[in-house]
Amino acid sequence: MAKNSYFYALGRRKSATARVRLQGGKGAITINAKPAEEYLADSKHLLNKLQQPFTVLDQANKFDITVVVSGGGHDGQVEAIRLGIAKALVQMNEDFKSTLKRADLLSRDSREKERKKFGLKGARKQRQFTKR
Repeated sequence: MAKNSYFYALGRRKSATARVRLQGGKGAITINAKPAEEYLADSKHLLNKLQQPFTVLDQANKFDITVVVSGGGHDGQVEAIRLGIAKALVQMNEDFKSTLKRADLLSRDSREKERKKFGLKGARKQRQFTKR
C-alpha cells in the first residue's frame, strides 16, 4: 500500500450515510473531525461495533479511519460506518471478502422507518375500536 493512498467506501443504514476513508496507520478513528471516543461519548458497545471488521480479520490497529457521517442516530451511524469499513477493506484486499461475508458484515440492512399514514396515529397504530 502506497504512503498517501486510501480506500473509500460508502455505508448506509436507516437514514444514516457514512463516507469512509481507510489508510494505513496506527488505528485512529476520526468521525466528523472528532476522535471516535469523543463522538460516541465513550460508549463501549458502539466502539466495539466499530472494531468488528478488524477483529474478524485480525487486523486491529493497522489502519487509520476518517469518516464523514450524517443522518440518523448514533446506532444507525455506527452500523453505516461498520459497513463502509468492511467495503473499504474488501476494496483494499479481495481475499477479505469471504471472511467478512461469513461474519455478515458486507450486507446492508435495508430496513427503513415506515411512513405515517393519514388518519392513523403512526405508521399502523389506529384509534381503539369501541363497540358501544
